[in-house]
Amino acid sequence: MLIIGIAGGTGSGKTTVVNQIINQLPTDEVCVISQDSYYKATEGLSYDERAKINFDHPRAIDFELLVKHLKDLKGGNIIDQPVYSFVSHNRTKDTIKTHPRKVVIVEGILIFNNEELRSLFDIKVFVHAETDERLIRRMKRDITERGRDINEVLNRYQDTLKPMHQQFIEPTKNFADIIIPNDKFNTVAIDIVRTVINERL
Repeated sequence: MLIIGIAGGTGSGKTTVVNQIINQLPTDEVCVISQDSYYKATEGLSYDERAKINFDHPRAIDFELLVKHLKDLKGGNIIDQPVYSFVSHNRTKDTIKTHPRKVVIVEGILIFNNEELRSLFDIKVFVHAETDERLIRRMKRDITERGRDINEVLNRYQDTLKPMHQQFIEPTKNFADIIIPNDKFNTVAIDIVRTVINERL
């Protein structure tokens, strides 16, 4: 099994990179695990309390469960991936049955922050995008997909996203084997990742 970690700031284009990689692979040979599914469960908190959680801090992630699930997959076992709702800021009762595959891609902003998780990745990719580009993408996504208003998005960006990015995400670029500048014409880095995958397969 080949495990690939794809990190980068919010709105940097990680999902696009993931899709560009998996589009060239047989569907039965690859699965994607999103760090977003592994935000800690917050049943004991009210909606207002949950809304105040700093989701861009490593403390918000259930790294223990994510590491366990990756190890389970590596051992040939099926896992029940949690499902997280950004609308209610909590895990739902649903899970996604995920089968072991030849290639497992883990993507998320904070996945290089945890040493044990990092050690499980065979290839570490960091997707880089300019700050204003990331802010615009984040605004579009939060307003259209997550029901936020523009002031809420901008305040969260200023108070949380930006400082957390500088403290916890940008420095993890140093752990990456490959840094992909987020540019739709940048096919070289994607081709390199694909070549490595195909060699392993």
